[in-house]
This record gives sequence, C-alpha cells and structure tokens, in this order.
Amino acid sequence: MASANLNVMIKAARKAGRSLVKDFREVENLQVSSKGPGDFVSRADREAERIIKEELRGARPNYGWLGEETGMEAGEDPTRRWIVDPLDGTTNFLHGLPHWAVSIALEHKGEIVAAVVYDPAKDELFTAEKGDGAFVNDQRLRVSGRRDMAGAIFATGVPFGAGKTLPATLKDLARLMPVCAGVRRWGSAALDMAYVAAGRYDGYWERGIRAWDVGAGILLVREAGGFVEPLRPFDGPLADAGNIVCANPALFEGFAGIVRSRD
Repeated sequence: MASANLNVMIKAARKAGRSLVKDFREVENLQVSSKGPGDFVSRADREAERIIKEELRGARPNYGWLGEETGMEAGEDPTRRWIVDPLDGTTNFLHGLPHWAVSIALEHKGEIVAAVVYDPAKDELFTAEKGDGAFVNDQRLRVSGRRDMAGAIFATGVPFGAGKTLPATLKDLARLMPVCAGVRRWGSAALDMAYVAAGRYDGYWERGIRAWDVGAGILLVREAGGFVEPLRPFDGPLADAGNIVCANPALFEGFAGIVRSRD
C-alpha cells in the first residue's frame, strides 16, 4: 500500500498531467519563450509546476522545494524536500512528440525515498518507495537480466547547442556504440531511467544533468534492482552530482567503465 506521501505525489502528477495533455493537443498555440538554444519554457510547464506545487506544499507545507521553473525554497523541515520537473522532455512536447513526463521525488536527508514519473501520453505511472519496490501501473518492475554488452541497448542525452559536455559525450558514444546493440536519445531523462527500471533499456548515462531530471529515476532504478552511481566521485546527494550512470547489475561495471573512461 502506498504511503500518504506517495499518494499525494501521484495525485499531483496526475493533475498536472491532465493540464499538460490539454496543452499538448493544442501545442501550436502555446505561448513559448526561449531560455537558450533548444531549451524552451512554455506556459504549459509553468502551469504544471504551479499545480504540483499547490498540491505538494498544500499537503506538506513544511517541506523544502526544488523545481525546474521556480527554483529552490527552504522549508521549515530542513531534512525533506520535493524535487520536481513538471515537464521533462519540453522540446519533445513542443514538437508534438508524445514522449515527455512529470517527475516528482521526495528527498529525506539527502536520499530519495519516494518517486513518481508519470507519462500522460501513454498513461504510464512509474512509482517507487524506498524498500518497497518499483512499479508501473501497479505492475512490479525489474531491471533487465541481459548479461552481454553486444545485445544491450543504452540511453543517454546528447547536449544541444554549445553544451560543454558534448565532446565527452561524443567520446563516450565512440567507445560504446561498437560494443553494444544501440544507443537511444529520446529526450527525457526521467523516462530513460524509468525505462531502465522496467528493463526496456539496459543502462543509461548522462553528463550535465540536474536533480529534477534524475531525482525520481534514481529510486526507480534502485528499487527495480539496478545500480546507480555518479560518473565522477561526488560527495553529496546523488541527485545533485550533475552526472549519472545506471544499469542492471550484470552489465553495470563494464558499461560504467566505458562511459567513465577518459582519453
């Protein structure tokens, strides 16, 4: 049975999802402003974050907050914070591509303890709580059992514009692609990690990533039996590391070794 916190998170994600779906149907009419090359913010994700914030802070007003659009706010309880991306995959959304999600995580003393990733376009609700497993639409999730790199599919995010991590990512791809079955770049870190948890991908890595992109995914993968670590040594909450690598246990060391290598 889901905890009271997880139920609040699910309610918030579904409510925001309904709002986003309405805007997705009229994507050409959205009011869009540019935050930089390829990085857009729309009225849709601002409204979705408002909805989520209203629901979560209404239920737990003493928790801290970290949202992509509204930034960080301290809470009376310094040990807990919500980590929220109201629309992960904004560029997909604005191009009419049905691959985007609402991501909500609850962090306690630097560790993610509850997670929701909701994909409204496919009506897939990924949830997890620490120690209680990971699920999609109430079906238990397990990472893949694949043991051979040659048959494995991995996911990543390729930096857009003049992203500082582009050279390193291209080197990663040059080392990885000859030894695996393929690499996918679908434009939503939250769904990439949810898909690793579901065994659809065998692993995922990315540089230059933010806490709201991967907060919920960290717990989903771990509760589905996968390994998650920073790409580089980091002393602090994993969600704040700025880079990440995850995979099923059988492939993790080999895969992580490839994407951690430096030429």
